[in-house]
Amino acid sequence: MISKNTIDTVFETARVEEVIGDFVVLKRAGSNFKGLSPFSDERSPSFMVSPVKQIWKDFSSGKGGNAVAFLMEHEHFTYPEAIRYLAKKYNIEIEETEQTQEEKANTDVRESMYLVSEFAKNYFHDTLLHSEEGKAIGYSYFKERGFSNETIKKFALGYSPELWDAFSKEALGKGYQLEFLESTGLTIVKEDRRIDRFRGRVMFPIQSMSGRILGFGARILGNDKKAAKYLNSPESDIYYKSKVLYGIFQAKQAIAKQNNCYLVEGYTDVIQFNQSGIENVVASSGTALTPDQIRLVNRLTKNITVLYDGDAAGLRASVRGIDLILEEGMNVKVCTFPEGEDPDSFAKKTSPEDLVLYLENNAKDFIQFKASLLMNEAKSDPIKKADLIRDMVTSISKIPDRIKREVYIQECSRIMDISEQVLLNTLAQLVQKDIAESGKKIKLDQKAFEVIKNDNPVAVEKVDVLFELERKIIEILLLYGDKTEEFEDVLMKANEEGEIENVIEKKEYKVYQRIYLSLQEDEVELANPLFLGIYNQLIDYFHQNETFQMEQYLMHLAPEFSQEVTDILMLEEQQTLHNWEGQQIIVKLKDQSIAQYVSETILTLRWFLVDRIIESLKGSISSEPDTDNTEPMSMAMDYYKLINSFSKKLGRVMSRYN
Repeated sequence: MISKNTIDTVFETARVEEVIGDFVVLKRAGSNFKGLSPFSDERSPSFMVSPVKQIWKDFSSGKGGNAVAFLMEHEHFTYPEAIRYLAKKYNIEIEETEQTQEEKANTDVRESMYLVSEFAKNYFHDTLLHSEEGKAIGYSYFKERGFSNETIKKFALGYSPELWDAFSKEALGKGYQLEFLESTGLTIVKEDRRIDRFRGRVMFPIQSMSGRILGFGARILGNDKKAAKYLNSPESDIYYKSKVLYGIFQAKQAIAKQNNCYLVEGYTDVIQFNQSGIENVVASSGTALTPDQIRLVNRLTKNITVLYDGDAAGLRASVRGIDLILEEGMNVKVCTFPEGEDPDSFAKKTSPEDLVLYLENNAKDFIQFKASLLMNEAKSDPIKKADLIRDMVTSISKIPDRIKREVYIQECSRIMDISEQVLLNTLAQLVQKDIAESGKKIKLDQKAFEVIKNDNPVAVEKVDVLFELERKIIEILLLYGDKTEEFEDVLMKANEEGEIENVIEKKEYKVYQRIYLSLQEDEVELANPLFLGIYNQLIDYFHQNETFQMEQYLMHLAPEFSQEVTDILMLEEQQTLHNWEGQQIIVKLKDQSIAQYVSETILTLRWFLVDRIIESLKGSISSEPDTDNTEPMSMAMDYYKLINSFSKKLGRVMSRYN
């Protein structure tokens, strides 16, 4: 178990903008940073990071929190995993305390799978470098491919021995459970036999963006025609082939820096390019390109250059992938290699300088690529040429941005020598077709509009006023809780004539003290369990600490409160989106003192609670002729007087909430 000292050191050292910057391209926006959401498919930035508050907020998904919360959300780390990751990033030595048996028993299943996979990576790598079989077969193969020792280490390349169960025996002997060896696909269990899935193969560890081992790709080196040349880990709780790109861990910083990602097909393509100094390259690992893989790149850059073999199959794969990339709102270029060459072989025999030059000179815009690729097939055949033009316009129709679509239509018109109007008409037909095929969504949208056009056109969404008032109290505590303000108290005193009159007395309080005493005086407890939990934790923090340090408070914030607290802190600037004044919700104005803001919020909460009591009393009044309703009516009148006093203090008429 990680010690509290280590956890505190990690929180004090880690910078949220640096941690998130490893996964998301962030651009300065005033005192904050903005970027594309890593949790949803979007084209306009809605992800915000605050270096001052050391928190982040994703407005598209609603997620938010500190650096640890980001790692838990994005990388699916457990809390200890996130702390260990940050400790490693910032070179902080981890102090361990003894785990109880119960804590050991509760170790997350996914964590166990990650641990087994990490052990497997180290085992295969060590076998490659130090065993006689590994050096003679695996290491020799990689050296023949031209990979240096530094490259072999960088990608943790390995070798699995030919024996049926060499790896499984070693793992079980080290205390790893068979359950997780099997669930990760490393070991195949057949009755009483335990067989290594990847025996006799060179190993390519597949890593997440944060470097966690998700699975393996393995290549056979023998001539067994019955065995598959490449074998991948089966899908599991930690490995989804369609959501992974090989090399993304090694490439992420270069992709962001170069603002471009080279997309290739195989493991060795990535490794060979990397060794040539081109690090912003990833592979789809021989699978058909998927939207999830494209979105992974989209978090880092808007630009993809697809690199494929010069053969017919490779070119067809390029064409299939282009439309998917365009649909995600990205810019795509295609670069092909001479016939008989692939990225691996071409990079191996080309100097780094010439390789960079080749990519720059031969990367074509998708329109130019399609034209050059398919024009040879069309030649002088007008029907084939028409099909080619339609194919190009189909690709253009996938682009979400209307301005980009029009620019590409102009380019297509120029290249294919056809009028823009014809292309625009064709484009319109294709777009309409896409809309028709999305009929279900359109019908839902139409129903939503029908509600607006219904019998009650002025109907608005009803605000949960108590929720908003309680949330406002939490906001005040977070933003102003430790500030000292002068508050007015109205006291009833007898004057010289013995008459009772109201006397205003001014006294200084900490804001949190004023709120705490006011709620205690009224015997009010927040109704929302989440707000009540945050309130109690905040009050305890204020009582135990002389000053309120936001970073320290967030450091010890309970995970279940993290998202709500982040929402409040990141939305403090937004004041008028929901017409709060019209709903009797107090919004702090720039020329309004904190004391006035606090007092009005508490008064409004009191009024709301009193109003509910009045409604309850009205409901208890009987319409039966012989029933004595004197007491409930008298109590209701007293409460009405109380509401009038609230109105005078607030300086405005209090209308009903219902």
